[in-house]
This record gives sequence, C-alpha cells and structure tokens, in this order.
Amino acid sequence: MTAHKTDRVSAEMLEMALLLSKHDVLSARDLGHIKALCLPPPVYPPERVTEIRVKKAKMSQTVFAGFLNVRPSTVQKWESPASGKHPGGAAAKLLQLIENKGIEALVV
Repeated sequence: MTAHKTDRVSAEMLEMALLLSKHDVLSARDLGHIKALCLPPPVYPPERVTEIRVKKAKMSQTVFAGFLNVRPSTVQKWESPASGKHPGGAAAKLLQLIENKGIEALVV
C-alpha cells in the first residue's frame, strides 16, 4: 500500500472514529487509541532525539539503539545535525511513546 493511500485510509478511519465518539458509540479511551494509531508521529530533529535519549531514557547511544532495534550508527546519525537523517516510521512512533510515557513503556 502506498504512503498516500495509507494516509487517506488513516484519515478516513480517524474521521469515522470522531463521528462515532461524537455519538457516544466510541469511548474517549478508544478514540485516544485510534488517534495514536492514525496520526503521524512528530518530526524528530537531532536535538530532540538526543534530549529523549539523555533525559527520558537515560541511556547511551548503543543501549538506546538496542531498545529501538536499530544500529548505534543510526542513532548517531539522528543526533548529528550534519547527517540530515531523521527517525521515521516505527522508530519515530517508539520515540513518541518514550517521550510521552517514558522508557518504561517499552520494558515488558
């Protein structure tokens, strides 16, 4: 499925969830879950990635990379303004989760 098609499907799903919530068919909690799934994660510039790793996760780049299931060099690139690389997809969603709920949200 292309990104454009996925975006359209997510937008339609979110619109339907909002309507169901408005008519008390969908709980506020369930609406929150659907919003979290449908809305794209924010963009994570280098300083924000570093802040999440250092202040929220309190981990080295290597350990943090392990939690995100990426290579340490990937985290280094995300944290380097010169690289122009930013986390996307699942990594961006995981960063959003850590930023909002702490690293504990990933520890099971």
